[in-house]
Amino acid sequence: MTAVFLMAGTGSDDDYLRRSFGPAIAEAGGELHALAPTAHLVDDYLATLDEVALAAREEGRAIVVGGVSIGAVVALRWALRRGGADCAGVLAALPPWSGPVGDSVAALSARITADALERDGLEPTIAAMAATSPDWLAAELSRSWRSLHDRDLVGQLRLAARCAAPTVDEIAALPVPLAIAAAPDDPLHPVRVAHDWAAAAPRAAVVETPLSEWGPHSRLLGDACLAAWRTAGGPALG
Repeated sequence: MTAVFLMAGTGSDDDYLRRSFGPAIAEAGGELHALAPTAHLVDDYLATLDEVALAAREEGRAIVVGGVSIGAVVALRWALRRGGADCAGVLAALPPWSGPVGDSVAALSARITADALERDGLEPTIAAMAATSPDWLAAELSRSWRSLHDRDLVGQLRLAARCAAPTVDEIAALPVPLAIAAAPDDPLHPVRVAHDWAAAAPRAAVVETPLSEWGPHSRLLGDACLAAWRTAGGPALG
C-alpha cells in the first residue's frame, strides 16, 4: 500500500483533502495522509515530507505527494528535489501558476482575503465572501477559515501568495509521473497552467473536470487526479 501525502490549497484544510481525495485513493489501494496546514505552511510542509520520506526509505518504499493549488506547488517543488528514490509521483490538482507568482489571480485573491481579515475580522470577511459565492463554496470556506483562524490564516494566505512555483524548464527534469486535475471554468487556477506543467514534464497527463461539477461534489476532484495518474503511467498504489 503506497502512502500518499497531500497538502491543501490556501484557506482550505486537511478535512477537505480527505473528502475530495480519500475515496479515489482508497479505491486505488493507497493510504491517504492529509497534512494539516500550519502557521509556517510551506516550510512545515516541506519538513514533514522530508521526515516521512526518510522513514519510508528505511522501509524500502517511496511516497506519492500532491495537493491542491499551493499544495500542488509545494509537492512539485519537493518532488523535483527528492524524486526517484524517495518520491514515486505527484498528484497536482488546480496548479495556480508557473515560476514567480507574477499577476496570478489566485495570489491576488489570497492577498485580498488576508487584507480583509486584518481590516474587518473573521466573521465579517466570511459574510462578505458568502454573499458573493455559490452555496457550496460559501459553506466550505466558512468552515475552513474558522478552523484555520487560530493557525494564523492571514499569515498562511500571505506566504502562499508569494511562493514561487517550479518553472517549466525545471519541470522538464521531473523524474516521476505527474498527474494533474484541472478545471476549465476556474478563473483562479487557469487550465493553461495545468497544460503547461503537463507539456513540460516527461510523463504527465491532465484530466479536466469543471468546477461547476466537482465544487458541489468534492470527490470528483480526486477522481480526476487519479484518472490522470493512470493515464500518466503512475504505478499502482495498492
